[in-house]
Amino acid sequence: MQSSHPLSIAVTGAAGLLGSALVPMLRADGHAVLRCVRRPATADDELTWDPAARGLDPAAQAKVDAVIHLAGVGIGDRRWTPAYKAKIRDSRVDGTLTVSTAMAAAAPRPRVLLSMSGSGYYGITGDRAVDESAPAGSGFLAEVCQAWEEATAPAQAAGVRVVRMRTGPVLAGQGGILGRMLPLARLGLLSPLGSGGQYVSWISLTDYLDAVVFLLGADVAGPVNVNGPHPVTMTELTSTLLAVLGRPRLLPRVPAFALRAALGEFADEGVLRGQRVLPRVLESAGHRFAHPTVDSALRWATTRPG
Repeated sequence: MQSSHPLSIAVTGAAGLLGSALVPMLRADGHAVLRCVRRPATADDELTWDPAARGLDPAAQAKVDAVIHLAGVGIGDRRWTPAYKAKIRDSRVDGTLTVSTAMAAAAPRPRVLLSMSGSGYYGITGDRAVDESAPAGSGFLAEVCQAWEEATAPAQAAGVRVVRMRTGPVLAGQGGILGRMLPLARLGLLSPLGSGGQYVSWISLTDYLDAVVFLLGADVAGPVNVNGPHPVTMTELTSTLLAVLGRPRLLPRVPAFALRAALGEFADEGVLRGQRVLPRVLESAGHRFAHPTVDSALRWATTRPG
């Protein structure tokens, strides 16, 4: 999906799983993209920023129409030590405040801020389905997401249209949750984690990218759940992936105690319990999903080149 006219767009997190797919797509649609980098810029399409020091030149923001803010350290990349939990929170809050305050100070200001957030905002929902009208939950991830979203306040107060993208796990052939599952699935060694009944509010990479482009031009502001229309349980996700690959399930479930021993605190909030999140705002605004079912998403992700 293309916007009605070419835009100038700054992107943070451009080298990550999502950003590295988004930037070439935006350019293919005719948009000019500035990649925010944390070193001196060495190319015409780079813009230096320092989120830890709140360093981002408002004059540079005055030259763009929109900012897509994706930066933040990985949630499940390491055990949740107190130091790493602080890094998870600070990388999101400091980065968002840096972008938001620079946009507010720019003259003229960019018109749109699409700021990443997470479905962890809702805490642990069990079988209960939630949409954007649901309140924030409890727990570390919910608290991080609340602070992350609150950091967009300077831009919103300055009149920028702010979209807070509460994103679920993105299914891509390389990286993310699926990148970790695929090697085990191909060996028949993949099994549900914990009870297997926890919900995963997934979205395919192509639908994620289409949703971002859609939100650039849509008359939408506030929280938007960026995930597919049909969340599935962990058992459904793993069983469907094995079926798509034509592999049997050789192992029983991975018990919760083993995951806690391996992953620490992250196991409880990030793996063993989940959220059943529905994308009401996206659907109401007219967005249509290329991969509405987990089967179609996994078939696409496991057969696309690269």
